[in-house]
Amino acid sequence: QVQLVESGGGLVQAGGSLRLSCAASGSIFSIGTMGWYRQAPGKQRELVATITTAGSINYADSVKGRFTISRHNAENTVYLQMNSLKPEDTGVYYCNGVIKPRPWGQGTQVTVSS
Repeated sequence: QVQLVESGGGLVQAGGSLRLSCAASGSIFSIGTMGWYRQAPGKQRELVATITTAGSINYADSVKGRFTISRHNAENTVYLQMNSLKPEDTGVYYCNGVIKPRPWGQGTQVTVSS
């Protein structure tokens, strides 16, 4: 069973940047489309960015123009570059397959202060 480990979160001021990484213990190519999700306090988990094996990308409107998702299939890693961060970006960020999800990792906490 592929395990997913997210890292790179932290505390940052509004306007700052963070780069999240998601390392898989197995092939992300076999998982297919990968996504970054976030869960804000008291809210449901939401999908913020997706990337297919071919590199097609989609973003939630709330992060469009600020976040960039990428993947490195050979290294079984997915990234999320987050720029111009806002307090409403605060939450726990997870990566997972969108169509073929695996067990959720522990996520990485992102806190944006105003």
